[in-house]
Amino acid sequence: MTDWRGKRYWLVGASDGLGEALAGVLSRAGAEVILSSRSEDKLRAVADGLPGKTSIVTLDVSDNDSVIAAAEAVGDIDGIVHLAGVYWPFGAEQWDAEQANAIADINFTGLIRVMGQVVPKMVSKDKGHIVITSSLTAFRGLPGSVGYTASKAGTMSLAECMYADLRKTGVKVQVINPGFIKTQLTDKNDFKMPFLMEPEEAAREVFEHMNTDKFKRSFPWAFSLVFRLSQFLPDSLYFRLFS
Repeated sequence: MTDWRGKRYWLVGASDGLGEALAGVLSRAGAEVILSSRSEDKLRAVADGLPGKTSIVTLDVSDNDSVIAAAEAVGDIDGIVHLAGVYWPFGAEQWDAEQANAIADINFTGLIRVMGQVVPKMVSKDKGHIVITSSLTAFRGLPGSVGYTASKAGTMSLAECMYADLRKTGVKVQVINPGFIKTQLTDKNDFKMPFLMEPEEAAREVFEHMNTDKFKRSFPWAFSLVFRLSQFLPDSLYFRLFS
């Protein structure tokens, strides 16, 4: 088990949902948490409920100047958990250009911007911990989620590339692939979501993974099998089943 006491962890996307829940878990474990998102009011509300040392740094991952300024304000850290993301449910037949662009820019390019400020510093020290949030949807293309699924596939691929490069260094890279978590994002769905998790339950999964040296964790486990095994289906069968 990792000794979290005195460690400084930057949580990007910590104003609600999984980020808020994970902040509570890390704070109770003894870590100092730096909370970031676009909403200062929401961050303050989260910070007020945490038992340990906490600070907030507002950040818009779609704005490179904002990312650079936030990274400078945060300073030296032991680890980062990147959770920022947006979601609107639509497929190619209902393509919304503005929403699709925002999903790509925040979910994937936003991650690139933040990693650009964090990774070089950790590499130079040969020390650090990076946790990237992808999704079960990243394993294969799904109907009705043309923007979100593509952005999360890119996110998973980036994490895999980083792990391949850094796995024999002092920088630990991990990726989490959650299923449905009850948040303001999944509240937009008008369909039944199997194995829907509460944020606190998902945060425990993430924290358990952070205490290991394993790279990837997909959960809930039973539900994740559907997506992981789908990679091995031929296209003709996969699209017939998943459409």
